Amino acid sequence: MRFTRFVAVDWTGAKGLRHRAIQAAEADAGDGPPRLIRPGHRWSRTEIAEMIDDIAARGEPTLIGIDCSFSLPFVDEGAYFPGDAQEPSGPRALWAEIDRVAAAEPDLAAHPYIDARRRHFWCGAADGVQRNYSRLRLPEALHRERRMGNPCSPYVLVGASQVGKATLSGMRLLSRVNIPIWPFDPMPATGALLVEIYCQTFAVDGGFRGKLRTRARLNEALTRIGSKPATDLPDQFDDHVGDALVSAAGLRRAAADSAYWHPAPMTPEVARTEGWTFGIL
Repeated sequence: MRFTRFVAVDWTGAKGLRHRAIQAAEADAGDGPPRLIRPGHRWSRTEIAEMIDDIAARGEPTLIGIDCSFSLPFVDEGAYFPGDAQEPSGPRALWAEIDRVAAAEPDLAAHPYIDARRRHFWCGAADGVQRNYSRLRLPEALHRERRMGNPCSPYVLVGASQVGKATLSGMRLLSRVNIPIWPFDPMPATGALLVEIYCQTFAVDGGFRGKLRTRARLNEALTRIGSKPATDLPDQFDDHVGDALVSAAGLRRAAADSAYWHPAPMTPEVARTEGWTFGIL
């Protein structure tokens, strides 16, 4: 494994310019404890994009994971937006379209895009039955089938998690950063790489299905995934802190296993159109 640093970002698509829900953590190669990047800081989405570009520009051998979907469901119906006349030709075209439509929104927010493709998104009971909009990509469907979590459809825009809005704002970031993105780009021989993660995956690997909000619970999970306990933490903290820390350590562990780079269900078509959530086999 050539990566020497692992950065995990818990993401949000919420309105606003500074977000408690965004947390970034890092871990070095080996088994040292993960640590927060800028503890107590309220990140903007733009700052995360700048951090990624800075790491990439320096050529640091860093694996960076962001907790948001890097594409929309495609394989199940052969299109991101079935029935629409103008269908994006692939993920990069999708990212560019979202960024263009939402260009006036500050801090990579993407709410105008919902209006642009309105009939595909579920925003409440007035839109009809929610399950008619609840399409999932293959890694999300597998995760749910295996009872490892309950990922939501990116087309469903109501609920505490707001996965859809986080996905759309994340794609605006993807359209702008200058870094190879797995699995859409070839694996670079040197430098940094960006992957999609699902924080709950690494919590489950550590033996927990719920949120990690206490130091004792977090450190138990870290120990199970081969990491030394986190230090300099209060007894209790926001769940986004726990998500970022366990994901930095989990990303480090998964990166060392070649199986995670070549999951059997990730066919060339899936990789090309939907991408994959790193850490799911």
